[in-house]
Amino acid sequence: MSNFASSFVNFDIPNWFDSQHLTGMLRGIEKEGLRVKPDGFLAQTPHPAKLGSKLTHPFITTDYSESLLELITEPKSSPKETLNMLRQLHVLVYQGIPEGELMWPLSMPCMLSSKDEDIPLADYGSSNTGKLKTLYRSGLGIRYGRRMQTIAGLHYNLSFGDTLFETWQAKTPTAQSQTLTEFKNEKYLGLIRNFKRLTSLVLYLLGASPSVCPCFLAGREHDLELLNDSTYYKPAATSLRMGKLGYTNSVQEQLDIRYNYLPEYVDGLRRAIQTPHESFAKLGLEDEDGNPIQINNHILQIENEYYSPIRPKQIAMSGETPTEALERRGIAYVEFRAIDLDPYSDVGIRLSSACFLEVMALYCLFSDSPDLLPEEEDTLAINLERVVNEGRRDDLHIINNGQEQSLESWMLTHLERMQPLAALLDAHYGGNDYRAAVALMQGKAGHSESTISAQVNSDSKRLGSLWQLGFTLAQQHRESLLQQTLSPNTQAKYEVLAEKSILQQAEIEQSETEDFAEFLQQYR
Repeated sequence: MSNFASSFVNFDIPNWFDSQHLTGMLRGIEKEGLRVKPDGFLAQTPHPAKLGSKLTHPFITTDYSESLLELITEPKSSPKETLNMLRQLHVLVYQGIPEGELMWPLSMPCMLSSKDEDIPLADYGSSNTGKLKTLYRSGLGIRYGRRMQTIAGLHYNLSFGDTLFETWQAKTPTAQSQTLTEFKNEKYLGLIRNFKRLTSLVLYLLGASPSVCPCFLAGREHDLELLNDSTYYKPAATSLRMGKLGYTNSVQEQLDIRYNYLPEYVDGLRRAIQTPHESFAKLGLEDEDGNPIQINNHILQIENEYYSPIRPKQIAMSGETPTEALERRGIAYVEFRAIDLDPYSDVGIRLSSACFLEVMALYCLFSDSPDLLPEEEDTLAINLERVVNEGRRDDLHIINNGQEQSLESWMLTHLERMQPLAALLDAHYGGNDYRAAVALMQGKAGHSESTISAQVNSDSKRLGSLWQLGFTLAQQHRESLLQQTLSPNTQAKYEVLAEKSILQQAEIEQSETEDFAEFLQQYR
């Protein structure tokens, strides 16, 4: 067994680092959430016109389905500002959706019809750009089933200011021959590798999907138990969304996309986009009437189809693919993706969770990060599956440095090492939100009954089902959000944005006159 745990054995904050190096740190959130009817079934209504164009609106769009909202904040200079904007977007949603509709607060859907086609694909209009986005979703549906695509999650995006990297590079003799972009790429990839090593910690502390509604399991083999007549669960599970029932598939498990050097990562993704896959080829590219049903028959249709708990990101310019953006301008930020919706928060995430993720990001950045190779990836996958299914079992062990170690002691060791970083973040931002967040997580690590996943199971039992819990919380969140008002200026700003986005979509549709079949042929 490889000695991969060495990346965390001797963690020391660099002696040059202080709170001023946190200047320029930015974070943003992308949060998905299903719209449901007053009876809890998936909404069949189109994306509300009042919310603007989902093709061009910068902050309010849809993910897979017409019913799956995605809310995106701007990059903000503190977690509180980020959550404040996320709350504003939720208020706008409730002002704009049909009367009685709710935003489902759980990652796992409930009350889905038995027919896949009852889950409407997101419709982005008549432009070729819009049609391609819908076609990509059609491809996901025929490959993996539409039901899987209704799972919702939250992405936490984070970047550090150049001051930190410039000082670090100046203090690193071996980095003098690198450009600043190359140095940042190296450090961000080190963070990503270490986050992958600690994903099990995130699933235990923030996991909130220990159970599912029966409709989600229809036609699938599973080993879940009945919690009650209308809820399946695993008694000690944390995040079924991140396990075999959720966003995983055997095709991607064989990809071997690595995070040791940026060209290696880019090449791995491109190889997957260019390699046909037998089972996807059998599905065909068109239906009986000659309409396209997937972009291509390759392992990945586009880069975004690759599912990973964390991704390196760069903002893509018009007409640029994500890998081209990374290749040309390097990594701008990292996207933490392994985060379930917190059903007890009206915006899907609490301040304590946001602060904890930022402390953990710094910890991953400053810890040694040896190359991550397939043997270690296999071990991490075993750990992840254990924590997904049995994370709250008292005597659960994971594999660390080739040895079995208790999950609790492993988590507490890392959380203790994070404390000084939390203190530095508090010194920079004022207050004690970061130290309080780490202390809260230490409490959860030692007391599994205080985790979100334990609370979900307990409340589902008490209320009679997971659906009843989701429905009760959705109604509570709706009431609290509708009581909040935006300032006249803020309200006006968002109304102008919505109107402008509709005009922008119309302009795109008028300018893109090429036949879609020709456009698709060129794209392929």
